[in-house]
Amino acid sequence: MPTPEHDRPRARRALDDIPAYKAGRSALGPDGVPLAKLSSNELPYPPFPEVEAAIARAASAGNRYPDPGCVDLKAVLAERHGVTPDRIAPATGSVAVVYHLLQAFCDPGDEVVYAWRSFEAYPIATQLVGACSVRVPLTADARHDVSGMLAAVTDRTRVVLACTPNNPTGPAITQDELDALADGLPARVLLVIDEAYEEFASPDPHVAGRGQPLLDRPNVVSLRTFSKAYALAGFRVGYAVGSRDVAEAVAKCALPFGVGAAAQAAAIAALGVEAQVRNQLALVVAERTRVLAAIRGLGLDVPDSQANFVWTSLGEHSTAFAEHCETSGSVVRPFAGDGVRISIGLPPENDGLLAAVAAWANEMAPRS
Repeated sequence: MPTPEHDRPRARRALDDIPAYKAGRSALGPDGVPLAKLSSNELPYPPFPEVEAAIARAASAGNRYPDPGCVDLKAVLAERHGVTPDRIAPATGSVAVVYHLLQAFCDPGDEVVYAWRSFEAYPIATQLVGACSVRVPLTADARHDVSGMLAAVTDRTRVVLACTPNNPTGPAITQDELDALADGLPARVLLVIDEAYEEFASPDPHVAGRGQPLLDRPNVVSLRTFSKAYALAGFRVGYAVGSRDVAEAVAKCALPFGVGAAAQAAAIAALGVEAQVRNQLALVVAERTRVLAAIRGLGLDVPDSQANFVWTSLGEHSTAFAEHCETSGSVVRPFAGDGVRISIGLPPENDGLLAAVAAWANEMAPRS
């Protein structure tokens, strides 16, 4: 007999309307056959040997708690960004920093403004603190509508989230647009520039926005991660760079000992092989360029991408397209009724994906 509701623990009713975060699909098919996992924006390469060695050394002290203050990691990151260590706030991935920032700066009923579609965790994190999402539609070319975001700010707005390059659509916010966004916000509103994919962006400052020039403003914070460009998604290391007050607020909301010792060691070691990282990123960018051009050549709508994935707006066909790709050996990420995000994999994986897209385009052509 079912237990009456009043006789068992009941989670907060606010959770009833909050969806669980949906990660990218597994790379195993229903019969256990490995598939090309192009659904999670992971780097397709393993950590460099120097990073693996640092992880192994840290693992030998796995019986001890990690440094709760991430002192060595913060020192390296502070030098990298030209700030003092007390302006760095590490956490278990940049997504964790998003949660901590909203916990720290939003009360129930406050508003959080962000573009949509953007990172799937934004509405979840907003609802968890009882704040209200204000979604500003992307432009026709899948970019942030900066003027629309500024127009959406009210007296209740506490945080504005700007994802650049934007996940899942790919375009980056230009430096001029970021400057305009920062200049147009009231000083009481925190501008969070989520730069999880910044390393994949074009080096042209007029194409790819950068949070760095804005970090001296007390209401601007940049989020970065080691999960993507540094091939450390499994170690969960991200961080915020902002004012001392913002960094302290993030630290107060973070779980104690959240960033493990092996993760800290891996991140420091990854920063020590920057040239190798850049060379590897160049391979990903070259494949992104090839995949984007090929998919466009097949007649699908694909906006410019500055990340390690491409997006195609397939609307009601999104789920069917993903299912078609999976039967062809590739797992991609559908957003039902909207579009599909395709991560950049190794060249043979991308070749398989493109073959699946070509078959789809040929099948759909007569229906157009």
